[in-house]
Amino acid sequence: MNIKRLVTAAALTSIAIATPAWAADQPKQLQRDADALKDTGATGVLAAATTPSGTSAARSGVADLKTGEPVPWNAYYRIGSTTKTFVAAIALQLVGEGKLRLDDTVERWLPGLVEGNGNDGAKITVRQLLGQTSGLPEYADDVPLERVTSEAGFRRERFRVYQPEEFVAMAMRHKPAFEPGKGWAYSNTNYILVGMIIEKVTGTPWQQQLLERVIEPLGLRHTYAPGTSPFLPQPRMTTYKRFTADGPMVDVTTYFPGGSDHSLVSTPDDVNRFFRALLGGRLLRPAELAEMTKTVPATPFQAFWRDAGYGLGIMKRRLPCGGWVWFHGGGGWNAISDNAVTADGRRVASVAYSSALRPDQDPLPQIKASTSLIDHALC
Repeated sequence: MNIKRLVTAAALTSIAIATPAWAADQPKQLQRDADALKDTGATGVLAAATTPSGTSAARSGVADLKTGEPVPWNAYYRIGSTTKTFVAAIALQLVGEGKLRLDDTVERWLPGLVEGNGNDGAKITVRQLLGQTSGLPEYADDVPLERVTSEAGFRRERFRVYQPEEFVAMAMRHKPAFEPGKGWAYSNTNYILVGMIIEKVTGTPWQQQLLERVIEPLGLRHTYAPGTSPFLPQPRMTTYKRFTADGPMVDVTTYFPGGSDHSLVSTPDDVNRFFRALLGGRLLRPAELAEMTKTVPATPFQAFWRDAGYGLGIMKRRLPCGGWVWFHGGGGWNAISDNAVTADGRRVASVAYSSALRPDQDPLPQIKASTSLIDHALC
């Protein structure tokens, strides 16, 4: 979903299964952090981390308010906009193979699709789509499901299926935020177009390219693109939403998952494996990885993440203990995910949690709690 909505996001916790140094104190601290995150307003929290000391995991809260069962260790969750990093990796593999160029225009691959109200696909490059510097409007603001304010509205809209072209048409109703390359603004429209370009270049759906280029080579047995299926498999965490401050908690787990901007389903272990492989050089050649990690300031997000910058489908921020980590969080309908990996791929952490904040609650304490968890695991 729109990362503007997912900025209630970022968490991590761990119980170490590792060396004596880790086993002495880190598990207790990270479990306290998991509980603290839950106490900011989450029904369930699940996280995993891998460091040179070993692999760890933690959970807090419940998987479902009705059953009271604990969060499953292998729970599936919607990773939201973390999908963008997977899709960017595919596009950059195609660049490395000479099948696509970062300076290709949208018009080159999708003629006539991006036009109107000052939008012009002939002036927008693949690099600008990947880096969120195209200036394209946000389609998600026009999706009826994103605008519902009641349980009845959610149930009416949640199964409605959209094609990528429909999402782009929604965006084209609006003027661009700025001329291509003249600014930075997060827009899910960019990655709908990247998915469509991948399909044009390869002649197969982007989901097929994901399977062949990422999922199978890395052995991500619990990661998949759901297509138009609205259902999240078991085991899972149920997600809830209050449509009014004093309203009931409504189960919002089941809905049309969207497209190449935010639709993937995974687990913390699989997400960690992906990021370790990506930064460790297993998915991209050095030239393409270097392009991916060239960043521009992501100024709107610097209020949440220190010195945040955006590359090509991946973000970076500064750790309080020094150095940088790479990440791309995601969220939609109170299913929040976040992750971070060091530049050498040796330390990585990911988290999923079900936020239960009321519409009138300030999300900043939850953001701070989840960011602290990641910092503790990676510092």
